[in-house]
Amino acid sequence: MPPTALIIDDSKLARIVSGRALAELQPDWQRVEANGAVEALAIVNERPVDLALIDFNMPDKDGLELAAELRALFPTMPIAIITANIQDEVIARARAVNAAFVPKPVTTEGLRGFVSGAALRLRSRGE
Repeated sequence: MPPTALIIDDSKLARIVSGRALAELQPDWQRVEANGAVEALAIVNERPVDLALIDFNMPDKDGLELAAELRALFPTMPIAIITANIQDEVIARARAVNAAFVPKPVTTEGLRGFVSGAALRLRSRGE
């Protein structure tokens, strides 16, 4: 069964852009979308999710708070924080919860390193 990626962003357009970039890199991976932290947590309670792409700025909870909650639930899940807010503090906070940092706007090239690493981790976990 192919991995499932959860794309969390309050912008539908941003979810579409991230989904397309992910599909270019891993066309077989399933994609599920959430418009914020509350919906994302509901999804992970209902179905298995293998990795998460999380927007930083969301109305209900920032992406780093959500990443910390997902990290507590799924210690080995590959997680990326996606944001145009390229400040050292945000990058440091992403690293503190063991999440990758992907700048917006999301591109195939910008996502490639995270997706390659996630694919490796998921393959080694599945063996």
